Amino acid sequence: MCKGDKPDYRCRVHGERDGHEEHAHGAADANSMQCNFPLGSSMPRNIADSFDEYFDMVPADSAALKESVYRLRYQVFCLETGFEDTEEHPTGLEFDEYDERSEHYLIKHRRTGVYAATTRLIMADKDDPDATFPIERHCRLTRTDLLESVPRECLGEVSRFCVSGYFKRRSGEQGTIAGIGPQKNQYYHASEDERRTWPHITLALIACLNRINLSHGTTHLYALMEPSLIRLLNAMGIAFLPIGPLTNYHGLRQPCLIKVPDYLEKVKAKNVHVWEMLTDRGNFWGENRDVA
Repeated sequence: MCKGDKPDYRCRVHGERDGHEEHAHGAADANSMQCNFPLGSSMPRNIADSFDEYFDMVPADSAALKESVYRLRYQVFCLETGFEDTEEHPTGLEFDEYDERSEHYLIKHRRTGVYAATTRLIMADKDDPDATFPIERHCRLTRTDLLESVPRECLGEVSRFCVSGYFKRRSGEQGTIAGIGPQKNQYYHASEDERRTWPHITLALIACLNRINLSHGTTHLYALMEPSLIRLLNAMGIAFLPIGPLTNYHGLRQPCLIKVPDYLEKVKAKNVHVWEMLTDRGNFWGENRDVA
């Protein structure tokens, strides 16, 4: 762990609460992340409660759940966006060499049991700490000064951050997304209140990453993101720092770095309701002011 200890988060270990059992390397863009939720005072005051009524955050900690992750990624990255070649994934599962050193989460739609979104955090290789992250392979990183004091075991990369196309649809749009599963017709009965929670799936995925950070002591995150998404997250206090020039990777993407405890502090100062969503009302939260 960083500096010999886990970050000082105050939390419940996952499982105590409900008894739960991109693109070549997941570069994030505003469409795949579905970030059209309202900001500031207009955001509903009970977004965490509203979201929990319809969705659940599920750690993909079994072979069956990981298969669900790979199947959803195939749907999004191969069928919906075309960023990955279907011929390279004949089994209908999208996975790569980084999955073995990653932690995965799913967002589950409670009523149908369908998985609406997924993300992973690529961790440092325990057997080879100097092994590269995808962003280090695909981008030119110029702000090495920001990384000099960060132990490799405290570094992770946000990747394969995606939302099923159906859950990015607005009320009144027609049609279905290929690969949504045999229960897809049930979605047409979603209430207006339920549909209002769909844009918050992005926040839930960030909350999932926060839980992974907690369990692994990850303090700094790499991400390769669309500039418009960086601006959107920055408005909430999630301020990613550019660490290299724009890269043409399924469109222009910015390699970035963020310090986890810093952004949680900033989010709390800007909008406590967003902070409650990201930290499960403070249950996954730590100050970490002494981290480099």
